[in-house]
Amino acid sequence: MAWNQPGNGGKDKDPWGNKPQGGRDQGPPDLDEALRSLMGKLGLGGGKGGQGNSGGGSAGVPKKAVGIALFLVVLVWFIAGFYTVNEAERGVVLRFGAYHSEVGSGLHWRPVFIDEVENVDVNNVRSQQTAGFMLTEDENVVRVELAVQYRVMNPRSYLFNVEAPDSSLSQVTDSALRYVIGHNTMDNILTVGREEVRQQTWGIIDQLTERYGLGITVIDVNFQGARPPEEVRDAFDDAIRAQEDQERFVREAEAYAREIEPTARGRVRRLQQEAQAYKEQMVLRAQGEVSRFNELLPQYQAAPEVTRQRIFLETLEKIYANNAKIFIDVEGGNQMMYLPLDKILEQHNSRAVRPQAPILPANSGQNGQSSSNQSSSQQDTSRTSNRFTPRGGN
Repeated sequence: MAWNQPGNGGKDKDPWGNKPQGGRDQGPPDLDEALRSLMGKLGLGGGKGGQGNSGGGSAGVPKKAVGIALFLVVLVWFIAGFYTVNEAERGVVLRFGAYHSEVGSGLHWRPVFIDEVENVDVNNVRSQQTAGFMLTEDENVVRVELAVQYRVMNPRSYLFNVEAPDSSLSQVTDSALRYVIGHNTMDNILTVGREEVRQQTWGIIDQLTERYGLGITVIDVNFQGARPPEEVRDAFDDAIRAQEDQERFVREAEAYAREIEPTARGRVRRLQQEAQAYKEQMVLRAQGEVSRFNELLPQYQAAPEVTRQRIFLETLEKIYANNAKIFIDVEGGNQMMYLPLDKILEQHNSRAVRPQAPILPANSGQNGQSSSNQSSSQQDTSRTSNRFTPRGGN
């Protein structure tokens, strides 16, 4: 709807609050006039009709307004200079783009547009992974995966010595791993040499990071795994299982050796003690025999026949004491009779006492001997057994 449309009573106004004059719509007011009106309302001078300020009617912006504006700008600049550094970070202050100092955690202030602060995380642990197919010393291809955990120790070196320290560390890790893999055989990498590969790679990474001044330190290197290509994986899995079985057998043998060794040592000590006791026993027995001979010698010199007979009888006594059969000289004849006392004792221990077995003469095995001779031999044996007491039996 038009602002001065007939039939509206001439009450319509334009958006700037001006009434229509002469039947024509006015445009927007002058910008200078609006500014002077605003300053007049604020009591800073100016006003309608081109009235001047208290300083003499100048149409420009008053000096007081300029001072307030400058104060506000300085206040905003000062407030914008405050910043905080987190607990796990360290702030690097750059003055006109050059390194100036480092600040710790907490609230700090810097002059804006003069100093800049870059916060670097120095507490949390970061990690990177490297993987790929690599060539071994024996010209085999193996896929290796390695993870590196590190932390920033020198923020200044981390920001300024190298353009991209994280990317540089990744390249250093890959280079060190390829060097170590290239100087080891595939069997060693897949079986028992994993810890050795890990230690060697870690050492090379530390040397290169210190040489380049990356400002970081490696906390741990994890050798996550190594596997051959898919085409030969089954054969290498069998080789790895055989290697593991070999290690297991070696450990079992070592455990068995540790278990048997104390027993063998105890047996050796026992045998040594028994040998020492036997040695002492033989020495003492020999000394006793010497003493006995020294005592017997005067008696033999005094009565040789009697002493010889006595020694003979004592020797027979010792022999017959260890023999289960006792020989008896039959009275009035030259026949030798023997009693099977060992059998008799066995029968006596196993069951009740039974009548003694017939005593047979030593030469009674001849054929054609009459029953009268056998009966007479039994009678002679019974008379002889009543006269002599068997040795070693009841």
